[in-house]
Amino acid sequence: MGTPEFGLPTLAALKDSTQELVAVVTSPDKPQGRGLKPRFSPVKRWALEFGLPVLQPKKLTDPTFLRQLKDFEADLFVVVAFRILPAEVIRIPPKGVINLHASLLPKYRGAAPIQWAIIRGEKYTGVTTFFIEEKVDTGDIILQEKVAIGEEETAGELHDRLAAIGAKLVLETCELIEKGEVVRKKQIGEISTAPKIDRKLACIDWNRSSQEIVNLIRGLSPFPGAYTFWRDQMLKIYRARVFTGKGCGQKAPGTIVRANPKDGFVIRAGQGCVRVLEVQLQNHRRLPVKEFLHGAHINPGEKLTSEAQQPN
Repeated sequence: MGTPEFGLPTLAALKDSTQELVAVVTSPDKPQGRGLKPRFSPVKRWALEFGLPVLQPKKLTDPTFLRQLKDFEADLFVVVAFRILPAEVIRIPPKGVINLHASLLPKYRGAAPIQWAIIRGEKYTGVTTFFIEEKVDTGDIILQEKVAIGEEETAGELHDRLAAIGAKLVLETCELIEKGEVVRKKQIGEISTAPKIDRKLACIDWNRSSQEIVNLIRGLSPFPGAYTFWRDQMLKIYRARVFTGKGCGQKAPGTIVRANPKDGFVIRAGQGCVRVLEVQLQNHRRLPVKEFLHGAHINPGEKLTSEAQQPN
C-alpha cells in the first residue's frame, strides 16, 4: 500500500525476493492538465508495468474494497507512504500490517519526516519498520537503521537514500515475520512531530539566522521549494550555504549584499549571511546562480521580502 515514488524501491525489493507480492493498493487517479487526463500514482504505474492487480479505493472502509482485500488472502500488508488505515483494514491480515517510516521513531511522527529532520538541523535520521496500530506512527518497532545527513544534503537527495535503505529493511522485516523471529519493541525516547509542509512555512524569514535559513532551503528542496520575493516576483531557492567570507556587512535582514557572477549572490540574514547557489525566478526555469545572475540585473542593496510584505 503506497502512492509516491518513495515506495518504489520497496516494491522492487519485494518482487525480486522470495515473498509473493499479490496486489497493490494506491490512491485514486488525479485529473491533470487542461484536458484533465487521469494521472496515475508512481506506485500504480509500477504495478501495471509488472501486471499486478491494483486497487484504488476512495474510502478505505468501502465494503467492496474490504472484501477484495480479504479475497487476496495475504498474510501481511506492507505500507509505505500511504493513507491512515482504519481498524477494518488493520484487522484483515493474520500477520499484521507493517509500515516503513522515514525517521527514527518516535522522532518525527507525521507526514514529512525527511523535510523536518533537515529543517531542524538534525545530523542523523533513519528508517523504521513497525507494526501499524490505529493511532498514527505509534506501533511497536521491528527494525531501525540510523543514517547520517550530509552537511549540504537536500530533502530530495535524502529521500532517495532512505527509500533504498528502507527497502532493504522492509525485506528483512518480512523475512523475520515469516520465520516468527520478530522482537517487538515499544517506542521510547523523545517524541516529535513532522506535520505536512504548508505554503507559510516555505516562505523565507530573513530575520532568522543564516543556518536556519539554509536548513529550510535544503529541507524544502526540490519540493515545494523555499521562496522569497524580488521586485514582487517569487524567487525559489533550491540550494544555499552559510556565507563564510568577508564583507557580510550589517545591513537589514533580506538585503542583497553581493549579486554578480564573479562574487555570487549573498543575502543578509538575522545572523550572518546566506550564499545562494541555485534559484528559479517566477515563470522561468531553475538555474545555477551564476547563470541566473548573467541575465538578472540585481543590485546590491535591494531587499528580498516575504509574501506578507507584498502589495495587494
